[in-house]
Amino acid sequence: MTMTTTNDIRERLSALRQEMRRESLGAFIFPSTDPHCGEYVPDHWKGREWISGFDGSAGTAVVTLDGAALWTDSRYFLAAEEQLEGTEFTLMRERMDGTPTIAEWIGRRLATSGGGRGIAGGSTEVAIDGMVCPAAEVFRLKKELKAQGGLTLRTNLDVLSRIWKDRPEVPLNPITIHPEKYAGESCASKMERIRAAMRAANTGAMLVSTLDDIAWALNLRGTDVHCNPVFAAYLFITDTDATLFTDPRKLTPDVTGYLRDNGIGVSGYADVKETVRRYDGYSIMMDGEQTPYTLYNSVRCREVIDRPSPIGAMKAVKNDVEIEGFRRAMARDGRAMVKWLRWLETAVPRGGETELSVSAKLRELRAEDPMFRDISFDTIAAYQEHGAIVHYEPTPASDKPLRPEGLLLVDSGAQYPDGTTDITRTIALGPVTEEQRRIYTLVLKGHIQLQMLRFPQGASGTQLDAVARRDLWAAGLNYMHGTGHGVGSYLNVHEGPHQIRQEYRPAPLTAGMTVTCEPGIYLAGRFGVRIENTLLTVPHMETEFGRFLRFETLTLCPIDTAPVIDSMLNDEERRWLNDYHLTVRQRLTPLLDAADAEWLRKATEAV
Repeated sequence: MTMTTTNDIRERLSALRQEMRRESLGAFIFPSTDPHCGEYVPDHWKGREWISGFDGSAGTAVVTLDGAALWTDSRYFLAAEEQLEGTEFTLMRERMDGTPTIAEWIGRRLATSGGGRGIAGGSTEVAIDGMVCPAAEVFRLKKELKAQGGLTLRTNLDVLSRIWKDRPEVPLNPITIHPEKYAGESCASKMERIRAAMRAANTGAMLVSTLDDIAWALNLRGTDVHCNPVFAAYLFITDTDATLFTDPRKLTPDVTGYLRDNGIGVSGYADVKETVRRYDGYSIMMDGEQTPYTLYNSVRCREVIDRPSPIGAMKAVKNDVEIEGFRRAMARDGRAMVKWLRWLETAVPRGGETELSVSAKLRELRAEDPMFRDISFDTIAAYQEHGAIVHYEPTPASDKPLRPEGLLLVDSGAQYPDGTTDITRTIALGPVTEEQRRIYTLVLKGHIQLQMLRFPQGASGTQLDAVARRDLWAAGLNYMHGTGHGVGSYLNVHEGPHQIRQEYRPAPLTAGMTVTCEPGIYLAGRFGVRIENTLLTVPHMETEFGRFLRFETLTLCPIDTAPVIDSMLNDEERRWLNDYHLTVRQRLTPLLDAADAEWLRKATEAV
């Protein structure tokens, strides 16, 4: 989307409020999601960003006739402060003491605006577009709003279609076939497994709204979502057939034939609502957390089985072909990282480099690989105080020149047909302070401790999370984001259902799952440190107490040892770091020219 100014926001709010008065609305809610309830959405559905100017991946904007507020989590507190400055929007820090819920804030605004609830001529009606909000969230909002003096929620109004004059179109990019040599399993086999799970749940039909689930199930890929190789569609599966709902202009003759051969029918993207409404089987499975309310509410059959799609759990466990693909992709990505790190070492002292220029250079080096398809998310290149902004992305306005001193945090990744990468390194560009060295070493200790862990199969990520935080907690430090997330196989860089985080996530960790390890510490206005590898969960041993798992580190790239305070590492941590660097050197050296190989040898010397 184009650069947004405070004047743009002012004009958009004015246009919105005219529509609100016409519809007798007291408030309008803009979630971050789209009709597929995804984290990353095509520009067409970025309504929250358009109305507020805040471009983070998570947040909710709310507008009344005389106020506006935006809720987001700790990853975006600093970025949101900057982007909302000068607008009407008040930042609401989620999970912080004193922050009201969305319903509480709306209730207070409507109670104090005009006489009693005199706003909009006495309206107690709040609106949200039910096509871009998960059903479960709408149900929660309805209950919470009702508790605020009987406020009601309207879900059938797409006000953006009236006021967003230059709104981007729904993407029409072509869909492509993801070959079985990378997928490791045929579409027919996956559909058979999905139908078996449906029978076990006693349902004859299932609506799949989540784009990466659809892409995985059908072994298809697309480019409709920035950095994520998916396409806008719905998939309706019964015990006898299946239909893909998408714009037919996206289908090449090869894809059309492929779908026909696999027994997948095709219908228009907008036809899904009528198909769901007309389904007359006994029950239908939908995930209320992943299905838009409008579709969920259109069902007329006897029973909705509200539970997570079985596809997510299937997709999370990688098969042998996908695992080998990850290993190959990580090696090629590691080669690009080493070439970039060596270049960075000489480029920064020469001068003229900035956060944006080093990001561009890293993409350029990755793109030298003929299998490179795209980056897997917008690169975070954050120098010094920008490193304290957890999801900072440099822009021409914020682009900071790099100097041969201090810390540069770079979180990046790439999409290859045989794997998706996600890696963070914090790099000393020259002399660093003792405080930076201490924080860096504490983060490194947590990073290592989690990767050394052995744990029983079935443990959830929440049970593992404290291991990465132990030494940080002992020093009175903490971070508010998760420690790890799943990674797709040439799919979304953020993948569930498993996560490693403080908040309870019940999904068990099993062999074959990929997950990141990325502890960090962020000191506002000073600097930030994060170190991230992508891991594979593998079998460790089996005893009378059951099966135990461990992590194999997939990421291949040296960890900067220049900022490390060696005396703070124990013998076990030092041994892990040296063994990891030996593996990196052995795996990457054959892929490098002599100069890069020599740089890598020095970068991986034992500590």
